[in-house]
Amino acid sequence: MPILELAELPEGALIALDPGTKTIGVAACGASRGIPMAVETIKRTKFRQDAERVFQLYDEREAEAVIIGLPVNMDGSEGPRAQSARAMARNLCQIRDIPVAFQDERLSTFEAEEKLISAGVRRDKRKDIIDAHAAANILQSALDRLEMLGE
Repeated sequence: MPILELAELPEGALIALDPGTKTIGVAACGASRGIPMAVETIKRTKFRQDAERVFQLYDEREAEAVIIGLPVNMDGSEGPRAQSARAMARNLCQIRDIPVAFQDERLSTFEAEEKLISAGVRRDKRKDIIDAHAAANILQSALDRLEMLGE
């Protein structure tokens, strides 16, 4: 399945990924596409193992599509991290034919950290959960964008 635009995604539950070099943050929302929830942070190992865990979460949540955070630069250009996110999407689609779309993830981790700090989460605990919360921010941004598009 080719990479889709957000507006082309099927109805139903979604999962979002915040791919980093050491971890992958995962968030999800149900079929009603209500409030996104941080699910977990996957510690990266080999791509095949990481993908297996992503697909387990996809199936458990009965997701219809995956949204991957695209780390574009502040000027809108794409660097090596964005290329890595695009490669992840292609590789996931090669393993399993699923709908995938991208969402700009600028400032998602910064915003997640600010929320966790304001909630009083200790620094050592934030380190373990920040990527999943960043994925929830990515998913919320995608849902907001879909709402603006009239979806």
